[in-house]
Amino acid sequence: MGEVDPAFIQDLEHRPKLSIIQAEGIPIIDLSPISNHTVSDPSSIENLVKQIGSACKEWGFFQVTNHGVPLTLRQNIEKASRLFFAQNLEEKRKVSRDESSPNGYYDTEHTKNIRDWKEVFDFQAKDPTFIPVTFDEHDDRVTHWTNHSPQYPPNFRDIIEEYVQEVEKLSFKLLEIIALSLGLEAKRFEEFFIKDQTSFIRLNHYPPCPSPHLALGVGRHKDIGALTILAQDDVGGLEVKRKADQEWIRVKPTPGAYIINVGDLIQVWSNDLYESVEHRAMVNSEKERFSIPFFLFPAHYTEVKPLEELTNDQNPAKYRPYNWGKFLVRRKGSNFKKLNVENIQIYHYKIA
Repeated sequence: MGEVDPAFIQDLEHRPKLSIIQAEGIPIIDLSPISNHTVSDPSSIENLVKQIGSACKEWGFFQVTNHGVPLTLRQNIEKASRLFFAQNLEEKRKVSRDESSPNGYYDTEHTKNIRDWKEVFDFQAKDPTFIPVTFDEHDDRVTHWTNHSPQYPPNFRDIIEEYVQEVEKLSFKLLEIIALSLGLEAKRFEEFFIKDQTSFIRLNHYPPCPSPHLALGVGRHKDIGALTILAQDDVGGLEVKRKADQEWIRVKPTPGAYIINVGDLIQVWSNDLYESVEHRAMVNSEKERFSIPFFLFPAHYTEVKPLEELTNDQNPAKYRPYNWGKFLVRRKGSNFKKLNVENIQIYHYKIA
């Protein structure tokens, strides 16, 4: 990725500061009460529900340990990711994604209409994944996205599928705890994911950047789904916008932990009780960095709106309903070309 092309350069107000504020306070939460095979006592579950509820409210982000995802699976996918990205560009482009099937390899993604300093490999959790053909609300046609199967590294597809199965289990456990923290039934969110979910996993590679004060690995953004389960390597680079003072805070990697953040769907479903928080990824001039986020997305036909249990006359719904599949198709379009306007956001559905 050599010299910094102007396409990568962030507007002045969004350029990264090279002085780092290390995160103080982003909670590290021990999930033993729900990942141990022994029956946990109710008070430890209750305590966990409080901790996660408070983290969702105050930060929108938290880290989890003792999460139950086998370390070997994480090591396998991290190794496979490094081997895949170490290939020459010609090999990687054999499994390139395009507008008709947005899975596979890609190195020209845009966030907020600025190019990201990274290359990615995307893989759907369900193959095939059913999705609307267009974002036109009068068009009922459905198509499907499938996954590429690179020849190298060996068993790449199996390694990803095995890993996805485990992080998916973790995300459903976390959804239950989040539901309880909102005063809902534990399985309240399950109906949106039980069949035809549109979740996907992404392998990120951020090469060293000659001008880390001008470019970002991923520009500032909020995640559009329900939850993101992020594995980052020990180089680190994730920054979160602290709600208290809007400062950018670096999230220091905790060995073996996952970083979790709530996305826009939880914000809408909770009617703004929990907020999806802006974050970005830094790059540096010496080291390459790898990360692996899993994005938990519902079925394409899901109607997204504040949950009835969390709205009443005193606290009316703050969002108009929208169709998840149409929203997703519209969002994906901006990954392939620079738009003249900001891409669709949940605030476009906010009731004034």
